[in-house]
Amino acid sequence: MDYHSEDEIRDTLELREWIAEEIEKRQKEIEKLTQNLRILDSLVKQSSFSKASSLVSSPPAAKIPQSVQETASVIQMKASDNQVIANAHITPDELVIIPSEEVSLDIETQPFKSFFLGRIIGGMESQDSTDIKSGKISQNLAIRCMVNKEGSRIREILIKNYREKDRANEIINTATWSFSRMIENSKK
Repeated sequence: MDYHSEDEIRDTLELREWIAEEIEKRQKEIEKLTQNLRILDSLVKQSSFSKASSLVSSPPAAKIPQSVQETASVIQMKASDNQVIANAHITPDELVIIPSEEVSLDIETQPFKSFFLGRIIGGMESQDSTDIKSGKISQNLAIRCMVNKEGSRIREILIKNYREKDRANEIINTATWSFSRMIENSKK
């Protein structure tokens, strides 16, 4: 039977803790990279590839409406002074809000957590939970929100399963309002 000294046991436990932390950190990095890859794929699909219908010459009146051609859209979110504070990338499955580089939004600045996450997203999650219990929707269709940050700075907000255009509009409008208030509050 092997006996290990207290120092060896302590070193082993410290090594184990370090490895566990490294695994957790790498998993978070992989999740963030995967989300960013999805965003880039969406942007590439949106802007880089020519659709077959656009390669065939046709009279101008026969052009396919842009809303049918694109599966993703980008909406600029502007403050009252017309400054672009974020861009919302919308696909049928997800909504990704990316703050402008010029804007620094701290996750702790009000009213982000209390209003945007708590009342707006939380209200949608609550409604989806009720709809799941009543059988209106399945669990995998419930709204999910993830905030990716760098330190305490918001880098992106990923919202899956918003499902309805009205919800997407409400999310974008309230995020715009929240971001504007956060910018004002951070200047105080």
